Amino acid sequence: PRQAAKTLWYDRPRYVYLEFCVEDSRDVKVVIEDERLVFSCKNADGVEFYNEIHLYARVNSKDSREKRSDRSITCFMRKWKEKVAWPRITKKNIKPAWLSVDFDNWRDWEGDEEVERAMVEQYAEV
Repeated sequence: PRQAAKTLWYDRPRYVYLEFCVEDSRDVKVVIEDERLVFSCKNADGVEFYNEIHLYARVNSKDSREKRSDRSITCFMRKWKEKVAWPRITKKNIKPAWLSVDFDNWRDWEGDEEVERAMVEQYAEV
């Protein structure tokens, strides 16, 4: 049986970030398209996770990537329209039970571009 992974998201001037909270993930597949993201993996117990998100707005799939850690898989997607806030991550105004705003990483944008650039460079190094 498949289930949705708990997912956190936050918005920045240039990128939108999604974190799929699956510990000890394997067989990770992330497909980032311009208007949709599909995520799937298994955990150590063999439970299958699957999330499909039709995105609020278009992203540049060629300038988007993901990074896996022991506790989660983080995706960052480059917005087509930079500096335009996303009020939600989903196209439809429906909030799935598995999706939450990452308030630990949510902050006011003012003067945030340097911080964001450093975060993206950090992800790109791995």
